[in-house]
Amino acid sequence: MSTIGVFPASGGLGSSIVNHLTTLVPANQLVLIARDPTKLNPQRNAGATVRAADYDDPDSLSTVFDGIDVLMLISYASFEIDHRIKVHRTAINAAIASGVKHIFYSSLGFGGDLTDHTVAHVMGAHIATEKELAEHAQAGNLTYTSIREGLYSESFPIYTAWFDLHHPVPEITIPHSGAGPGVAWVKRDELGEATAKLVTSFTKNPESFKYVNRKLLLSGPREISLAETVEILGSAVGKPVTIRPISVDEYTRLPHGGLHTYHGVDLSREWATACDAIRDGETAVVSPALGEILGREPESFETTIKKMI
Repeated sequence: MSTIGVFPASGGLGSSIVNHLTTLVPANQLVLIARDPTKLNPQRNAGATVRAADYDDPDSLSTVFDGIDVLMLISYASFEIDHRIKVHRTAINAAIASGVKHIFYSSLGFGGDLTDHTVAHVMGAHIATEKELAEHAQAGNLTYTSIREGLYSESFPIYTAWFDLHHPVPEITIPHSGAGPGVAWVKRDELGEATAKLVTSFTKNPESFKYVNRKLLLSGPREISLAETVEILGSAVGKPVTIRPISVDEYTRLPHGGLHTYHGVDLSREWATACDAIRDGETAVVSPALGEILGREPESFETTIKKMI
């Protein structure tokens, strides 16, 4: 059987993928890699191999993928571009040197219907990494599948000026009117489940896997405008909530509490481009792939939000 690696294996999406993989394949088929391996002790105890590595420590990646046939590479947790591209490249090159045959890469659900065009700063590193994977595939170094994971339902705060379900405010100030096109919100754990099923499907029968050297989009079941998103949030907390559109300059002056700061640089202006991308319809595409892979209708945004209260 092919050995499956997951890196990083202890973050939000990574943990979900690992949890579902452990129900689909024997634990001894898994190599789980994280900056803090102690977070993976339950999987280690079940028989998985656990290793330590960190995107920000290139030396730790040099041999960490040894013995892995199929690698689930989860993107670096940031929306800065240059550093993300650099660490992704280091990991991919290390995987090739270690003999990894196929990489699944967790991309993001901007870019519309799998295009390489985006105005969203957060998508820049993903598109660059997808292009590098395609170049490696063309050179015969490996094969790949890029999974454009739709915008998590649970991530709504970063698109709604940090709206807090437990401390709701009546007004959300963002550089967007709330009008459609909107977002095909999708539950993160269902993305993890579907991703695990894709990885398992490839390892069991790579010859019939239809996403070799391709991208696919996993989205939620329907498009929801930001205005409707906010209405759903208001309904969940039992209070009316509205959007007050502001300029990008005003948005950058809001007290983001450092949440848009990466490597000491305030990227709130760059983050505001996500609103431009939503306005352009980049996140509005509804793909049937998630439901087909899960074998059921994906959970609605309303249901996920109600469970978060």
